Amino acid sequence: MGTDEDAPEADRPRREPGSPILEALLENARNRQHLGRRLDGAGERPGTAFLGDLVRHGPALESLRREPLDRREIEERLDVSRATSHRLTQWLDEQGLVEKAEGRFRLTGRGEAVADEVLRFEATVATVTRLGPLLDVICEDHQEFVVEPFVDATVTVAEPTDPYQPIERFVALVDDSETFRGFNTSHMAPLVLGRFHERLFDGTDSEVIYLPGLVEKLFETYPDRAMAAIESGHLALRTRDDLPYGLALFDDRVGIGGYDERTGQMQVFVDTDSPIAREWAERVYASVRADSDPIDADRFGQFEG
Repeated sequence: MGTDEDAPEADRPRREPGSPILEALLENARNRQHLGRRLDGAGERPGTAFLGDLVRHGPALESLRREPLDRREIEERLDVSRATSHRLTQWLDEQGLVEKAEGRFRLTGRGEAVADEVLRFEATVATVTRLGPLLDVICEDHQEFVVEPFVDATVTVAEPTDPYQPIERFVALVDDSETFRGFNTSHMAPLVLGRFHERLFDGTDSEVIYLPGLVEKLFETYPDRAMAAIESGHLALRTRDDLPYGLALFDDRVGIGGYDERTGQMQVFVDTDSPIAREWAERVYASVRADSDPIDADRFGQFEG
């Protein structure tokens, strides 16, 4: 995948820093592949039994992260017996994660940091599980996909009884949007789906980045309407020789599509209105766009006949 530095200077996006949250997520993603070596270099790694105990104590850590609690409140919050609450707090105390003051248990500084990481781990695993169908499809490229902003995303998967659910979800979002930008390894929607292409040519202000062969097929199927849309300014087409997956930016949501390499059919579509996901998607789109070529009226002739 090309970089912004490879693009013509006029097409390079401004490289302004993102929000602190996005920058932290991106830095974390860049560092993940090196974490194992860094842990090995730091000395003894935590044992799996200890890590498992931390996860098992996650509900207690989460409750105490909100506020200090006395023993009765812990029992009520976690719905456990007095004996169980005693075992929980004893283990947390032995690990230096809680301390007792004025009859209440509260997290130590170490405990707060551990609680945050346990909650982050649980959220990441839950999100990856929900996004599994997408990650499986975009496998080789998901290193560039930041999981965290999609924690509450809508995940639509093709089912044997309804194989068109993802594309129907995608088209419904196009219908509700006045603008549309995206890139894709396949056609955004099947060429025979007139409803989508009516929106693409006439109903939205759109910019689409396709592989060159896909642009050729689009012009073969809709020669007059595609050219009219470009000339009117409703549609801007660009081409790129390599694309990682499908990305769509609507007015209020962003979406990622995964496709069957053999059939080109959308297998899963994930969309969200998360501001951090939007910021991430804008950055990815700008990077891909900077390394793409525009298709205008002067170049239209190469796709005719």
